[in-house]
Amino acid sequence: MRRVRLPLLPVCGALLLVVSCGRGGAADEGRVPGAPAGITVAAGSATSVHVMWNAAPDDAGIRTYAVYRGTTKVTEVPGAQHMVDVTRLKPATAYVFTVRARDTEGRLGPPSRAVRARTPTVAAADHSAPTRPGRTTGRAVGSRAVQLSWGASRDDRGVVSYDVHQGGVKIHSVGGNQTAAVLTGLRPGHRYVFTVRARDAADNLSPAGSPVRLATPGGDDGRSTAPTGFTAAAHRSDGAYYVDLAWDPPRADGVIAEYRIQLDGTTATSLVWGGAPPPGRAHHSFYIGTATGERHRVRLRARLPDGTWGGWSAERTVTTGG
Repeated sequence: MRRVRLPLLPVCGALLLVVSCGRGGAADEGRVPGAPAGITVAAGSATSVHVMWNAAPDDAGIRTYAVYRGTTKVTEVPGAQHMVDVTRLKPATAYVFTVRARDTEGRLGPPSRAVRARTPTVAAADHSAPTRPGRTTGRAVGSRAVQLSWGASRDDRGVVSYDVHQGGVKIHSVGGNQTAAVLTGLRPGHRYVFTVRARDAADNLSPAGSPVRLATPGGDDGRSTAPTGFTAAAHRSDGAYYVDLAWDPPRADGVIAEYRIQLDGTTATSLVWGGAPPPGRAHHSFYIGTATGERHRVRLRARLPDGTWGGWSAERTVTTGG
């Protein structure tokens, strides 16, 4: 029998053939999230530390951030959240924190650089709050950030941290030795009112300092901050009617935990998530009465992480018993 010798394929050609037979983008699919950068920590009181970080690379694909104290995971927060207060710590104790990103496939990325913080000694029977911070001033730094500065507060045992509020919502925190902060994640073309409060080791809060009013340049018609995919329907239960709402939360640089619901042009109720908001599409039901055949208009908007209210959703109409 005559033997026929087949020509050998070049090695590089064989490798190309193997790659082309695999799933497209397999290399990208196997890549874990990058490490969060810009991590900072500051003691908030004798038993708490405020941890902040920047978004990991490819933030759109991040599902959660895991925060570690040493090698122990202390909490896991939604991917839109970039700060958290770690509580139930021991006074006068040094801690090391890192943050890791988890993507939508459940893959956990490498840890951020380790940062250290020491909680102050708790003062027994300390009921004296720090004095009001001095005059607050500020300026816009681009269309999405502002820089604030204020006069230092005084406390008989020392100021541990300063909390920055906007619209009654705490949106930032810095250490007690700092009297300035840069706030990011704001909206272009929007007016803000910021106040600062001092906190001591016993968690006593000072009165709010003088408000500072600032406006970010640029335009924002609010549509980018409105909930989308909004639907509303009425159902009857035990002789009463309820409105069932569903929507997709707006994308924001932080966690959205509060919504204002408007019925027939006036505020009907507010929805505040007790813990971390549920991931994905949101749902809520509320009571509207017992009468049949009534027609109602409903819409909602979110309180954004910067403390302001976002744009209204589309308005929907529901009819009881219809």
